[in-house]
Amino acid sequence: MAAESSSSMDTGESSVQVGRKQPQNAAAAARVIVQQNRQFLDFFWDIAKPEQDVRLAATENLIKYLKSSEKEDELKYTFKRLVEGLAATREAARPGFSLALAQVLQSFEEIPLSKVLEHISEKHNLARMNKKVLRNAAFGNFFGVLALFQSGRLAKDPKVLLQCVQILQALAQYKEHLKDLPRKTLVDILSEIPESLFEEVLFGVLHADLTSAFKSPEQLHLLLVGMQKFPGVLKPKKLKKLLGNSVITTRENIPKLVELLKTAAKSVKKDRCLPGVALDVLRISLQEETFDLFWREAVENGLLKDQSGPCMYMCFRLLGASLPLLDGKQLQTVLRSEVMQQYGAHVVSTQPADRFKFAPEMETYMDSFLEHCTNPENQLAVLIGFTKLTNQGYPVIPCVWKVIRHLQPGALQSYIDWLKNMFISPDLDSCLEFRTRRQMQNQEQQQPSENVVFRLRKWIIPRLTSIIENPQVKRDEDQVMDIARFIFFHAFFEAKKSVSDIPETESLVTVPLDDRTRTLVADAFFSLLLNLNCMPLLGEGSATETLKEKHVVGVTADGRLWILCMVLYANTVLTRGKAVKAIKPFNQEQKEAWDRMLQYVEILQKKSKRAHDMELSAYQQLLLLVGIHLFKTPEESVDLLNDIHNCLEKSQSKKLKKAQNKEGTQEPEWVEVMVEILLSLFSQPSRLFRLVSRNVFKKICPYVTKNALHLILNVLDPDEDQDEESAVIVTDEKEKKNTSDEQEGDEESSSDDGSSDEDDEAEDGKKNSSDEEDFNESVNDVFRKQLMQVLQDGSAVEGDNVDEDVDDETMMALDENLSALFAEQKKRIQAKKDEKARIRGEKILRREFKTKVLDLIEVFVKKQPDSPLVFNIIEPLISVIEQSMSSDSNQQEQDFLRKTADIFMNGLCKAKRYCKDVGELKEELHCMMERLVTKACKQSDSSVALYCFSASLYLLKVLKGSGIDQPEEGTKKQRKSNASPQQVPCLGCLDLQRATTVYQESLNSFLIKRKSPLTVSMFIDLFNRFPFMCRPLLDIIVKSVKDGARPHQQGQACILLLKALQIPSLKQTLSVTQWTDLLKDSVDRVKETLEAVTEIKVKVDQEKVIKCFELLSFLIKTVTQQKLDISLTELPPVLEALSQIEKFGKSVRLEDMYWNVMKLLGYTRPQKEKVKPAPDAAAQPVNPLKKKKGFLPETKKRKNRKKAGQGEPKSDEAEIKLETPEDQDTKPKKKKKKNKRKKSGQQGREKSGNSAEGPPSKRAKSSTENTNKGGKLTAAENKQKKKKTKGKNS
Repeated sequence: MAAESSSSMDTGESSVQVGRKQPQNAAAAARVIVQQNRQFLDFFWDIAKPEQDVRLAATENLIKYLKSSEKEDELKYTFKRLVEGLAATREAARPGFSLALAQVLQSFEEIPLSKVLEHISEKHNLARMNKKVLRNAAFGNFFGVLALFQSGRLAKDPKVLLQCVQILQALAQYKEHLKDLPRKTLVDILSEIPESLFEEVLFGVLHADLTSAFKSPEQLHLLLVGMQKFPGVLKPKKLKKLLGNSVITTRENIPKLVELLKTAAKSVKKDRCLPGVALDVLRISLQEETFDLFWREAVENGLLKDQSGPCMYMCFRLLGASLPLLDGKQLQTVLRSEVMQQYGAHVVSTQPADRFKFAPEMETYMDSFLEHCTNPENQLAVLIGFTKLTNQGYPVIPCVWKVIRHLQPGALQSYIDWLKNMFISPDLDSCLEFRTRRQMQNQEQQQPSENVVFRLRKWIIPRLTSIIENPQVKRDEDQVMDIARFIFFHAFFEAKKSVSDIPETESLVTVPLDDRTRTLVADAFFSLLLNLNCMPLLGEGSATETLKEKHVVGVTADGRLWILCMVLYANTVLTRGKAVKAIKPFNQEQKEAWDRMLQYVEILQKKSKRAHDMELSAYQQLLLLVGIHLFKTPEESVDLLNDIHNCLEKSQSKKLKKAQNKEGTQEPEWVEVMVEILLSLFSQPSRLFRLVSRNVFKKICPYVTKNALHLILNVLDPDEDQDEESAVIVTDEKEKKNTSDEQEGDEESSSDDGSSDEDDEAEDGKKNSSDEEDFNESVNDVFRKQLMQVLQDGSAVEGDNVDEDVDDETMMALDENLSALFAEQKKRIQAKKDEKARIRGEKILRREFKTKVLDLIEVFVKKQPDSPLVFNIIEPLISVIEQSMSSDSNQQEQDFLRKTADIFMNGLCKAKRYCKDVGELKEELHCMMERLVTKACKQSDSSVALYCFSASLYLLKVLKGSGIDQPEEGTKKQRKSNASPQQVPCLGCLDLQRATTVYQESLNSFLIKRKSPLTVSMFIDLFNRFPFMCRPLLDIIVKSVKDGARPHQQGQACILLLKALQIPSLKQTLSVTQWTDLLKDSVDRVKETLEAVTEIKVKVDQEKVIKCFELLSFLIKTVTQQKLDISLTELPPVLEALSQIEKFGKSVRLEDMYWNVMKLLGYTRPQKEKVKPAPDAAAQPVNPLKKKKGFLPETKKRKNRKKAGQGEPKSDEAEIKLETPEDQDTKPKKKKKKNKRKKSGQQGREKSGNSAEGPPSKRAKSSTENTNKGGKLTAAENKQKKKKTKGKNS
C-alpha cells in the first residue's frame, strides 16, 4: 500500500523500510508528525492505557486512519512507536502495543515480517542492555514475537518462523522475568503451523527440547503437543530415538511424570486451573491405551499421596476434565476411584470461610460435560456415579443440582427410575462410602443401617421434587405425574401386592419406612402441591403456546388442575383396599366427607365447563386442597369440608337466602362462614393454603357483608390481643420440621420459611435479656424466707451458738433440704423463662398472622373500592397504625406497619374509584370526618396525624362526589372554559357548613398550639384538592398573619396564605372585588406585622420576617401584573425602618429577601465599595523583611563573615553612630531580641550586684551597649525584664 520514496530506497521494491536508514530524515519526519497531527498521536496514548476497551478501540481507529491516510511517514512512525512500546515499563501498555502491532501487520500484508523482526531485535538487543533495562528488553523481544505470531502470517514465512522460535528458546532462560511465557508461546506456535513446516523447519531446532522432555513440564508439554499435532513426524520410531522409548506413559516413566506434574501443579497454584501438560498427558495415555496405569499409578498413588493442596486439586481437575474423554468402562474406573473419595471428604469437611472450595469448579466441569455429551448412557453413568458418593448414606452433591437441566429425556427418565428404586430398595453396597479425617480421628462408630437408609431417603425425596420445581429441566407431564404419585403413595400408603393400574405397587419396599421418613415425604408432597399449582404449562404446540401467553398455571395440557389429578389418583388408591394399605385409614365420617367432596367437585366441574366461570374454579380448588389434607390432618379437614359445603350450597341458592332473611333467622350468612374458613386457612403454615384462600376471597368480594368484614378487622384490632385471646389459633410447625435436622446435625440444610421469625426472636431476646439478668441477679423474698427456714430447721442458725459442731446426720438432712430447695428454685426460674419465651413466640406468630390477613384487606380495597363497606376499614387501619407506631420497632413490626400504611394511603385514600351513592351514609360519614380531624389534632406524632387528615380528605372527596358521574375529558374542559367566577361548585352530599367548621377548628388549633401535630402540607393538600374550602378558611389565615399566637405561627400563616393565593382555581371562585379586597387585606396585614417588629434576637423572629418578605413579594408582583387598585406607597417607609433594626444585616438571606422586595417597589440595591484600609505608619511599623511562604528569611541565611566584615566599621561606637531611628525599626527581630536580652541582663546585674551569667568581657560589652543606647529602658523592656527575672528565680 505504501510505496517507498526515492530518498530512502534505491531498489524498486514496494516496501516500507523500518530499519535505521537515514535516521536524521526519520527523526525530522517524526518531528513533523508530532507538530502537525495531534489526532494521530492520541492513538498511541490510548493504546497504552490500562482499560482494555480503550486499547481495542484505539487499535481499530489507528488501522482505519492508516488505511485512509496512505501516508508513508505516518506508517513508518507507527511501526517505530509500536516497536518501542513493546518494552514499556507499564504492564498494561506492553500487551496493548503488541496487539496493535499484530493488527497492523495483519492489515498491511505487504510489509515484510523480516524487517519488523530485524527492527525489534535491534531495538531490544539483550546483549547490549545493562541490568536495569534487561527486564524491559526481554519483554520487548517476547511481545514482538507474540505480535508476529498473532498477525497470522508467521506460518507463511519459514525464515522468520525459525528466527522467532530461536528467540523464544533464548528467552526461556529469563524465568525470573518471563516465567514460562516463552514455552507457552512456543506451544501455541506449534499448534498453529502445518505438519510439513514443522518437519522441514522446526524439528531440527527443537530437537534438543524434545530430547530433554522429562526435564521440565514446559518441554514435556512441547513434546506432547507435537505428538498430538504431528503424529506423522513424531512416530514411535522417532520417539524411541529421542527418548529411548516409543511410549510416554510407561511404568518406568511414571515417577518422572509424577514429579513433572507436581511441579506444574505448584506453578499454577495462584491461577487455580489445570495445567495444559497434565491434560495432554491424560490424552496421550488414552491414545497409548495406558489410561488405567496412568490413573492408578500417577494420579492415585502419585499425586494424591502428596497430600498438598495443589496436587490434590490437580487430581480433582483431572477427574472433571477427563469425563468427556472416557468411555463407559473408564468412567466407572474414575468414578469409583480414591480421587472421588478424597473429593467427597473435601466437600464435607468443615473449612474456614476464606478457604478454597472446589465444589463450584467441579459443578462447572459437570455442567460442561452434560451439556456437550450426546450419549445418554454416559450422562446417566456420571450422574449416578456422583450420586453414589455418600458419607454415612447422605450423598455429597446437593439435592438441588442445576446440572441436570442438560440431561436428555432418556437419561432423565432412567435417572428418575434409579432414584425411585434406591428409595424402595436402598443398595448401600453400591455406594462409594467415605469417612472424613475428623471422623477417623474421633473413631466414630458406624451408624446403624436404619439411620443410613433414612439419610439416603432424606436426600432422594428433595432430589425428585427438584426435578419438578426446576423449570430448566426438560420434563414432561408423565414424568411430573409419576414423581408426584410416587411421593404421595409412599407418604400415606404401603403396597401389599401388585396392581396393574397403580405402578407404585409393582415393587415392594425392602426396608420399611419409619415415621420420620413418612413425615418427611408427606411434607415434601404438600410442598410439591404448591409448585404444581404455580407451574406453567408443559409441552409444545399452538394451543399450549396460546395458554402460556395468557399465563395460565396449575393445569395440565387438557385443562385439568394438577391437584384434581392427585385427588383422583388418591381416590383410585383408596378403592384398592386389598392391594394397598393406608397408614392412617379413614373412619366413617372422614370417608363420607371425602365422597361428598368428590361429588361436589364433579358438579362444580360440569358447571365450570358450561359457564367457564373462574369463581367456580376457585371453589373447586379450595375443596380439593382441603380434601387432600384429610390424609394429613383428618379431624380439622372434616370440619372445614362440612363448612365449605354448606357455604357453597347457600351461595348457589340465592332464593333460599332471601327467604331466610325475610324470616329473620339468626343463622349467619354463608359468606361470614366462608370468611372464617379462609381466616383459619390463613393461620396454617402453608403458602398454598394462603394462595388458594386469597383467590377464593377475590371471588366472594362482591358478597362480603359488614359482619364478614368485621371478622377480618377484628383480627387486626390491637385491643383484641390485650383483652382476650384470639378466636383463630395460629399454628407453627417450624419446631416439628427442624427436629430431624437437629438430630442429624450434618451439612445438609432444610428450607427456612421462618428466617424472619428467628431474626425477630433474636431481636426480642436482646431486649428481654436485661430483664432476665435482673431477674436472675435479684433474690426472691419468698426463696430467702424458705432458705432461712431450712437453715433454722437444720439448727444451722442459732444465734450465738454458730460455732457449735453439728452431727453428720443433721448435715446430711440439711444438704438434702438445701438441694431440694435450690432445685425447686431453678425450676421456677426456668418456668419463668419458658413462659417469657412462649409469650414472645405467640406475639411473633400473632403478628405474622396479622400480616397475612392484611392481604385480604388489600384484595377487598382493590376489588371493591366503590363499596360502602370500605368506610368501615378506615378507623381500624388508623388504630393499627397508631398502635404500631408506639410499639416495638423490630423488623417484623416495621414490615407490618409499612404494609398497613401502603394499603391505607395508596389503596384507599388515593384510589380513583370510590363509592358514589352515600346518601344514606351522609350523617355517618360527616361524623367520621369530624372524628378523624379531631383525632389528627390530638395526636402526638405528626405521621399518625397525616394518616387521619388524609382519611378525612378522602371522606370529603366521597361526600363531594356523591351522586355525580365523572365527566369525560371534553366535558371537563368545557366546564372549565365556561365556568364563571361566581359559579358555586357542586357539593353532592357534602354539608359545607359542617365541613368548614371542622377544618376551621383544626386550622385555629394549628395556628394557636405550640406543638401541633398538624403541618402546613396537610392544609396545602386540602386547598389544592378542594379549592372551594379556601375561601372560608382564608379569613383565619389572614388574621393570623398579624394576630398569630407566636412568631412561628405568624410565619406559618404567611406560608399558608402564600400557597393558597397561588392556587389558580381560587381566583375563579372569587369576583374581582373580592379578589382585590383579599389582596389589599393581605398587604395591610403584612405591613402591620412588619411594623410590629422592633428587634430580631432569635432565629424564629428572623424566619418570620423572611416568610413575610416572601408573601409580600408575591403580593407586589400580583398587584403590579394585574394592575389592581391597591396602594403600595406605605410599604417603603416601613421596610426602611425595619432595615435600621440592630442585627438586621447579619443574615445574608434576610438582606437578600429585603432587597428583592425593595427592587419590586422601584428601589435599587446599593453596591458595596471595597475600600482598602490605609496603613497607619505610627501604629503599625513597616517591616520590609516580610516572610515569604516557602523561602528562608534573610535573617536565617548564612552570611560570609569575611565579606561582611570588610565593609563594616570595627568598633561598636562607629556602628551606633551610623544607626538612625529608621534603621532601628527595620533591624531584624532576632537582633532586637538579642539586644533586649543584653539590656535586661545588665539591669539585673545592676540591681542584684552579684550575677554569675557570662564572663566579665560580656558584661562590659553589654554595659557599653546599654550606655551608648541611652542607658534607660523603655516601659515594654521593663515588662519583659520583669517576666524574665521571675522565670529565672522560679
